[in-house]
Amino acid sequence: MKNVFAIVTLSALMSACAVVAPPPAPPAAAAPQPAPSEGEGAGGEATAPARADEALPNVALSSDLLYKLTKSELEFKSGRWQGPFVTLMAVAQQTRDPRIAHRAAEMALTAKQGGEALAAIRLWRELAPDSDEAKQYFLGFVVLSDQMGEAEPIFVQRLKDAAPAARGIAMFQMQQFLTRAKDKLLAYAMLERVLAPYLDTPESHLVLAQGAYAIGERERAEREARKALRIKPDAELAALTLAQVAPDPAAAGVALSDFLRAYPGAREVRAAYARLLIDQKQYAPARAQFLVLLKAQPDNVGTLYALGIISMQLDDSAAAEGYFKQFIGVLAAHPNDERDPAKVQMILSQIAEEKGDSAGALRWLEQVDGRDARAYFDAKIRRAQLMARHGDLDGGRKLLADIQTDAAEEQAQVLLADAQLLRDGGYTQSAFTVLENALKRFPDSPELLYDFALLAEKLGKMEVMETSLRRVIAQSPNNHNAYNALGYSLAERNIRLPEAYALIEQALKMAPGDPFIMDSMGWVQFRMGHLAEAEELLRRAYTLRKDPEIAVHLGEVLWGKGDKAGAAALWREAGAKDPKNDALKSTLARLNVDL
Repeated sequence: MKNVFAIVTLSALMSACAVVAPPPAPPAAAAPQPAPSEGEGAGGEATAPARADEALPNVALSSDLLYKLTKSELEFKSGRWQGPFVTLMAVAQQTRDPRIAHRAAEMALTAKQGGEALAAIRLWRELAPDSDEAKQYFLGFVVLSDQMGEAEPIFVQRLKDAAPAARGIAMFQMQQFLTRAKDKLLAYAMLERVLAPYLDTPESHLVLAQGAYAIGERERAEREARKALRIKPDAELAALTLAQVAPDPAAAGVALSDFLRAYPGAREVRAAYARLLIDQKQYAPARAQFLVLLKAQPDNVGTLYALGIISMQLDDSAAAEGYFKQFIGVLAAHPNDERDPAKVQMILSQIAEEKGDSAGALRWLEQVDGRDARAYFDAKIRRAQLMARHGDLDGGRKLLADIQTDAAEEQAQVLLADAQLLRDGGYTQSAFTVLENALKRFPDSPELLYDFALLAEKLGKMEVMETSLRRVIAQSPNNHNAYNALGYSLAERNIRLPEAYALIEQALKMAPGDPFIMDSMGWVQFRMGHLAEAEELLRRAYTLRKDPEIAVHLGEVLWGKGDKAGAAALWREAGAKDPKNDALKSTLARLNVDL
């Protein structure tokens, strides 16, 4: 179950776990970015409609004013910014209309002219002193340029004017603004001054904790988080912050588990604790935490997905199948839910195939619809592979031929899949021909070149194989599989062994934990007469992956060392797993061994 698709990874699990309700984030402050001009494309109007917080002057739209505004917009659309900007700034000063200053600021921002943008925003604030949007833009700019002297009185006034119930949100908004400051220490010093009157609130200490953590003051951050917890012991955000600033994962786990003992209903903290356990590869305890979450919310799809993935990590395919089916059922009962079940349907297909239920596997793949174009494409490829694997090679190839796609990468993938179906069906020459023609259309595809090289080797076309693999290496210098394949090919033919060793060594540096590359290194060591080194590497590889070919190689090393009983045991084990294995058959024939 550990290899059930590239989609079944711990990164997928982490994103799934995030579906479990995260701690409520404070509203984000407006970034100093240009807003789309509401006048553009809206019937030719040159200025945006009035904002509720902007008092507008009574200015007649004269023909001269209309001409200036329209001309500025047309020039700006044609790629010029300076003339339109100057014109709008002059018109804004003349008419005292904040909308025009706002538009001038947008133009400068779009043109990436920070100084001019700030000048326009200052004028906008002057013309609309009560505009919260103008203040947001202004704050973003002065903080970004470390002009804290201008920002501080605004923050002070905001907190002073905020109702007590809303003051915490205002503090978090201020903190988000200050994350943009280049001088973090200067920003934090201002933060301390502004928050000084409000240190009786948990939010003030949480904001100070986050700020301290951002400037590397971890111990100060921890003290502030604990102060927040003392003021409000059941604050989940405080517990999460304390875990975030903890010195190591173990301390973070203690902080979260201690909080859960006192407040077992803290859902966000429990979800965070479960994710932490996953990071530490403690899958069974993590599953226990998600089961608690599921008991409280039986239809939470994020929790169901996480439980399915964790169960697969624990090799509990029956439990995984149950959680994933429940996931599908919950989505089916809520047709307005926009989440796409495609990944889960593909996982269920894989589970069904591993149970020997090919019909069920195909049914799950057939349910993948076109909401996610990539998943739909992948499902068709998998359907073709399943059909061919279970005897319908023609049907699988026809399904591939019917796939319509304009993407060159996907077209190449269809051809690659077609060649793989033919290869797996025993039609090696036909597969080679398919890839040979495919490379005329996509000559620089590393994936096509790599499979073409492997097929060339099977057909004894060693020069073609080597040339193709060297092209893969030239195009994808980090492709460890190409280095390994070329090195192994040389070792298998017992030629240019120092070069084979160097190639496999390079592959092993790129992927040090890959059992197949360890197998190649063990094999080249055997060819070079280093039997002890070969045995050590091959035993490590076989411990990581009980692959029949690794068993064949390890068996031959043992045979060469005189351990014929050990060799025979390994070969019998390989034969039980794959009776038709070519490496096993050729090795037994070459050594004249009858098991």
